[in-house]
Amino acid sequence: MIDLHTHSIFSDGELVPSELARRAVVRGYRVIAITDHADHSNIDFIIPRLARVCEKISEVCPIKAIPGVELTHVHPDHISSLSRDARILGAKIVVVHGETIAEPVMPGTNLAALRAPVDILAHPGLITQEEAELAARNSVFLEISARQGHSLTNGHVVALAHGSGAKLVLNTDAHSPGDLVDRKMAVMIARGAGMSEKEIEAMFRNSELLAEEALER
Repeated sequence: MIDLHTHSIFSDGELVPSELARRAVVRGYRVIAITDHADHSNIDFIIPRLARVCEKISEVCPIKAIPGVELTHVHPDHISSLSRDARILGAKIVVVHGETIAEPVMPGTNLAALRAPVDILAHPGLITQEEAELAARNSVFLEISARQGHSLTNGHVVALAHGSGAKLVLNTDAHSPGDLVDRKMAVMIARGAGMSEKEIEAMFRNSELLAEEALER
């Protein structure tokens, strides 16, 4: 299992990064990205600490930990510049908190994220066809979410990805150890969103490729 969207105590998660990684190992994970919520107020605090602890985790544990960030409720006008700041600070995976129907994210967030140098648009809600096509052109991955609330539009995201060529990844958006899922559950979530076995395998390969690129940065 590869999960590129999780949270620790550096934002609103329950566990320190080392315990989060250990819990993930028990669930059968090989790679985990820790992508705590950030905006201008805390991005310079979070990312360097995650970079340090992820390096230590990867040295001694049977899992690769990737330092990342989830830009959350950031004004669309600031997403591109803040994503660049995140890279400079050491984020190897940049996620943007999409316009999920479960939270009042500012309209225009999805579009701004898809125009920015980011990796994943998380739980993009009722994303439009035009936005999905932009995701495909700009190589931004759209997320299928295992998280309650955010997962309500998974089927819509999958349907638009089919027609646009946008690539998908499945993440947990874990905030607590109970949010982590094993590969069997991930497959069932994808099936529930209308994906075929071939599409599910392609989605897992997308996560592999994105993780490999992040680890090489």
